[in-house]
Amino acid sequence: MVRERAAVMAAAFVLDGIMGDPAGFPHPVRGIGTLIASREKALRGNGPKTEAEERAAGRRLVLEVLSATFAGTAGVLALAKRTGRTGYLVLETLMCAQMLAAKSLMTESRKVYRALVNRDTEKAREAVSMIVGRDTEPLTREGIIKAAVETVAENTSDGVTAPLFYMAVGGVPLMFLYKAINTMDSMVGYQNDRYRYFGRCAARLDDGANLIPSRLSGILMVPCARLCGLDHRGAWRIFLRDRLKHKSPNSAHTEAACAGALGLELAGDAFYFGKLCPKPAIGDRTREAEPEDIMRANRLMYTTAGLTLGLSCLALWVIGGKPWQRH
Repeated sequence: MVRERAAVMAAAFVLDGIMGDPAGFPHPVRGIGTLIASREKALRGNGPKTEAEERAAGRRLVLEVLSATFAGTAGVLALAKRTGRTGYLVLETLMCAQMLAAKSLMTESRKVYRALVNRDTEKAREAVSMIVGRDTEPLTREGIIKAAVETVAENTSDGVTAPLFYMAVGGVPLMFLYKAINTMDSMVGYQNDRYRYFGRCAARLDDGANLIPSRLSGILMVPCARLCGLDHRGAWRIFLRDRLKHKSPNSAHTEAACAGALGLELAGDAFYFGKLCPKPAIGDRTREAEPEDIMRANRLMYTTAGLTLGLSCLALWVIGGKPWQRH
């Protein structure tokens, strides 16, 4: 069972690299997002609530979404077992691949890259607006490049290595639970007037879920920077110096390592919903950003994901077979 999980992870990674997220194909994360939106509406109603009521409603949202996600995932896998071992493994592979965002991340960021190479700044701004949460209107050409690089770097953990980590630890059900937590945080985990209390439980749960994967991903990025021909010493130096500069305890780990590897200054002040939000810079400005940095960040993302996959599969293979024991 454990060794089969390693094989499923490897097959799913390859499948994601080939197919990504096909347009029009049903995706579980979209279903989770729809569930979150509907339950938020039902739990909050239309009238104003007290802080205590908002917190309670937020905790109930988390409980309901995680329960539904786990029950749905376990139920589908239980039904698949009845079709035989082969059908079960095929479904596991498909479900695992759907939780990986490496190909989608590269596809969307490459749209920004191509627009910049063609010197179409407005098209690049439109493309980057699809993958970042900040306001993109104030961004310069260099700002667009940095925004794309930051998204690839941060989502290396959230979208690829963290799901692989939880797949290795607990299989597809735990992987789906992680994505449900991550999706809740992206939808309601904001520190604004609307979600300050309602989204607090989801945000803190996401912080806890990413505590280990984000740090492992940042560390693994360092040797991967060398494999990619980037500045691995700079990656380690900036990782150690700037990995805690985000308000989130986890977001800056991979961003710092990537900034150091590329020799760029990332993050800094940004506009959200028309309001300037001061943020510390990450990395050192040793040169100006260029479009090719987007592709360098993607190569670093894929190499880090590959190393994470390899180490996870090795650990599962050893645990599953105990090769050090003589029989």
